[in-house]
Amino acid sequence: MSTDNDKDKDMPSDSSDANSENTKNSPPGEDAWNDSYFSDDITKGQDPAEDSPELLIQELEEQVVELRGRELKAQAELENFRRRTLRDVDQQLKFASMPLVTDLLEILDNLNRAIESAVPGSSTESLVAGVKLVQQQFVNVLSKHHCKQVASVGMPFDPNIHQAISQQPSDSHAAGTVMVEHSVGFMLHDRVVRPSMVVVSTGQTK
Repeated sequence: MSTDNDKDKDMPSDSSDANSENTKNSPPGEDAWNDSYFSDDITKGQDPAEDSPELLIQELEEQVVELRGRELKAQAELENFRRRTLRDVDQQLKFASMPLVTDLLEILDNLNRAIESAVPGSSTESLVAGVKLVQQQFVNVLSKHHCKQVASVGMPFDPNIHQAISQQPSDSHAAGTVMVEHSVGFMLHDRVVRPSMVVVSTGQTK
């Protein structure tokens, strides 16, 4: 007489057969390959040395130094731009009156010609005196606004402020010295409005 235990022994185990069937159908090393694949994905690109605090601090310090250098360079460029702008504005303000001064000098020239053409001892002496007074006031006003006459007679010839119209020998002036001034020159600040028209000495006659 067979028992239930004997029957269980004689019956094949479905689970064991299924497991053995799956094992037979799986390629060799598949489980190991899957474990290796996922493990590589997790650890890929993770270098312990790169994630170290010391290396991170070093990289941050280098970035700080680089950014600080850029900041200093930008500040220097801004300061240079500010200085250039101030210099340009100052130059424009200093010489803004140049056209006006040039026109006024023509009036002064006419005053000088009127004085030079006056006949000494005539009845126009009072008129000449008045014109001279106006001429002097004119020169004083120009000087007040930084427009001054160019020194010429007795000075060494300077092509930057003098314009030679001729050369003549002179016993009283050394060679290269201005001996006669035909037209007064003027400077506005450090810029020539017009040069003096002069005669330059060539030295003593031989």
